[in-house]
Amino acid sequence: MEFGGAFSYHDIMQNLKASLDASISRWNLLTHPFYRAWSEGTLPVTKLQRYAAEYGGFINTIAANWRAAGEEVIADEEETHFAMWNDFAHTLGAPEIQATLPETKALVERSRTAAALPATALSALYAFEAQQPHTTASKHEGLRRFYPQLSIDDTYFGVHMNEDHEAAILLRKMEALPLAAQETALVACEAMSQALWDALSGIDATS
Repeated sequence: MEFGGAFSYHDIMQNLKASLDASISRWNLLTHPFYRAWSEGTLPVTKLQRYAAEYGGFINTIAANWRAAGEEVIADEEETHFAMWNDFAHTLGAPEIQATLPETKALVERSRTAAALPATALSALYAFEAQQPHTTASKHEGLRRFYPQLSIDDTYFGVHMNEDHEAAILLRKMEALPLAAQETALVACEAMSQALWDALSGIDATS
């Protein structure tokens, strides 16, 4: 099913998860050169620091989307997880957490905009949460294997390595949406998946 045209309600009803996952697979973050370099230990520390500062601006938006999705307990947890991200950035020697690059600013804006509707909040979160156990496991291993001399607080990544239940919660909620809202969710998932990829590209392009 190609993006660019209207989604078939039949396709949505038949397999919402497959359609969402197809969007994510087109922008699979584990295949991005930035994460590949991280997992191979060839990513410069300066880029790790830039990542912690820039991407942290997006991490700070996640709790609001969980609230928009009606999950207050998870939203509260995400606020504590942002504190963990702060610890990661601080021990890495990153600058102030703030999205300043065009690509990371666009990611932050897309995430904030998604919180306006339950359908877009759910699918924007899904684009991120469905990948997070795999990406955090890769980053956690990369930090411990190749950057031990930095004494980085990697708690954030350790906590999220096995959190696959959140994507399941999001999927169940999307399956309960009216079909028109599911179509909106699919479009939002594709857009967020690309925005996450583009944010890494923006960070990777810095010196």
